[in-house]
Amino acid sequence: MKVLLTNDDGIDAEGLQTLRAALAALSDVELVTIAPDGNRSAFARKITTHKPLWIEEIRFDDGSVGYATEGTPVDCVRFATLGLVEGFYPEMIVSGINHGANLGDDVTYSGTVAAAFEGVLLGIPAIAVSQQSTSREMDFRWGRHFQFDAGAEFVARLTRHLGDAPLPEGTLININVPGDSPTGVEVTRLGKRIYRDELKLQEQGKEGRRRFSIYGEDHGYKDEPGADLAALAAGRISVTPLHFDLTHEPGIDALSARDLSQLLEVAAPESQ
Repeated sequence: MKVLLTNDDGIDAEGLQTLRAALAALSDVELVTIAPDGNRSAFARKITTHKPLWIEEIRFDDGSVGYATEGTPVDCVRFATLGLVEGFYPEMIVSGINHGANLGDDVTYSGTVAAAFEGVLLGIPAIAVSQQSTSREMDFRWGRHFQFDAGAEFVARLTRHLGDAPLPEGTLININVPGDSPTGVEVTRLGKRIYRDELKLQEQGKEGRRRFSIYGEDHGYKDEPGADLAALAAGRISVTPLHFDLTHEPGIDALSARDLSQLLEVAAPESQ
């Protein structure tokens, strides 16, 4: 199985390197690593459209070669599917391990999850994996110390499992690993994040310039059984299937019942 490994923390990130070693140890996996050359956290599905991108070959400690780009996580997936590595087209995309959890509403901001979404958009099965720090914070902003080994081994085994028994087309798996030894695995839905953002003036400049911070601290969540946030808080690995169809089906019926055509003004022809 041909597997692309990417992330949003950068090609040198410990989480990616730990997962790379676990995937490379699988005898039936051909692994290619393409990742940003630095941190691209919270870039979501940003792509680079107006300039060419540099690619640099990086030699890892085990002698294998990866590719670092100045682009985004989504760009990395595009590089792989457009033929950067001759003879390689990914059959699975694995994105991570992200330094910090991506739970509930956070997935809409995450570059880690965005790379996996690009995979399913192109018809390629994908896994996004993120991890708490050892301080067990429930925020998407990471701590300083991580233990990636358990999560990396779990994802490597899951990658092999999905190669044999794939999920329905168009489905990706979002995984979050607790900061210490997992007590189990739970299949979950996305939970609800509670953001506590604030607008704070940080600096007053000249001629009306002002500098603000717009994000708060101590984000919370709704503690709902079956949600990814609750599973991680309980020390279990959260495994959440996601898909890309954003259409709200009941909304189609609700809008179709309205005569929206009357809102289209048609100019009457002027009399001659």
